[in-house]
Amino acid sequence: MQHKLINGIEVSLTGKITDEELTVYLTQQQGKSTHKIIKATVTVDGDFIDINTVYEFVPFERIRRITGYLVGTTDRWNDAKRAEEHDRVKHG
Repeated sequence: MQHKLINGIEVSLTGKITDEELTVYLTQQQGKSTHKIIKATVTVDGDFIDINTVYEFVPFERIRRITGYLVGTTDRWNDAKRAEEHDRVKHG
């Protein structure tokens, strides 16, 4: 297995492929997402190429539906709304 750095992407390569062809494949993969590829594992088996990519971490906020409201957290709720949420039957 070879390890290369192509356009800032850590690439682990099994098999033979030119750097130019590898760059084309990685550019195609990058075009499918708005997030940056940071690592790629490329396996060349004859005419077949398998590419597994790892993208940069993208933080997200969890949104839940509680008592009819879409909320991230309940910290801004008043006491009555918190009591309503506390008394609800929670299904597992």
